[in-house]
Amino acid sequence: MNAVITSALPVFALILTGWLAARWRILGSGATDALNRYVVYLSLPALLFRAMTQVDLAGAAHWGFLGAFAGGIAITFLASFLGARRTQGALTDRSIQGLAASYANAGYMGIPLCLALLGAESMAPATFTTLLTASVLFGFAIALIEFDRQQAPSLSATLLKVGRALLRNPLLAAPLLGLTWSFTGIALPEGVDRYVALLGASASPCALVTIGLFLAQTETSSSGPGVMRLVTGKLLLQPAVTALLAFYVFTMPPVWAWTAVLMSALPIGTGPFMLAQMYGRDARVTSRAILVSTVASVLTVSLLVAWISAHPIA
Repeated sequence: MNAVITSALPVFALILTGWLAARWRILGSGATDALNRYVVYLSLPALLFRAMTQVDLAGAAHWGFLGAFAGGIAITFLASFLGARRTQGALTDRSIQGLAASYANAGYMGIPLCLALLGAESMAPATFTTLLTASVLFGFAIALIEFDRQQAPSLSATLLKVGRALLRNPLLAAPLLGLTWSFTGIALPEGVDRYVALLGASASPCALVTIGLFLAQTETSSSGPGVMRLVTGKLLLQPAVTALLAFYVFTMPPVWAWTAVLMSALPIGTGPFMLAQMYGRDARVTSRAILVSTVASVLTVSLLVAWISAHPIA
């Protein structure tokens, strides 16, 4: 219970703070977009860049971790993708459904939660999960959508569009730049490191408040079976599959295994909603799924935090 109070409660309290700020109109109508852009383009990239400059490359090659987390994503994506065939005929809509069921809120919610519960040692695996989620998974969904939208599907044209989209993603560029810097073996100049640290320190609180602002603007209509399928896949299926792979199939340090499970158990991030809007699809199901999964995660993530705290992590 102490771990829930010290680790999970502050995270959800910051989300509630953002929700209340929107409901009480403390922040203007444009605050959500402005704060979101600040997190995406400045603070979170700074946090990810600095984390990767400090990563131990020799000890970072835990392929079992990547296999476990990516395996959980793949199975959950496929289950939702196939489950949407009855209600969603287009490949684009089924791709967004698959993305929504497997797209964890890694950068905004996962990183601060991992740091609070598992400590600084979890920063490297948490960063890798952010890369897999915001870049690999997101890029795969975009590839399927672009392939579906082309009258004469072309692999080269699809890959070109996906590549351009990913290169413009600061959540991919920043950690890759940090990883490139770490290969030089040179420490960041003290002034630069301090600047990046200060900028990155604002990522967690700002990201969590942004989630609350977004949820306050999300429709609260009744949840249909499509919404519940996405929420069940995200909060139950994905962490269950990831835990099975992390503890019974692959080998990795305990803190990496628990990070994989915790990150996979997070609610749905805003990526699927943004993608639905980008391609002019009905975003009501994804927005409701984000809302329901975030509210439900207060219970599911808190239970998982209590479970993790009862097991050896080091």
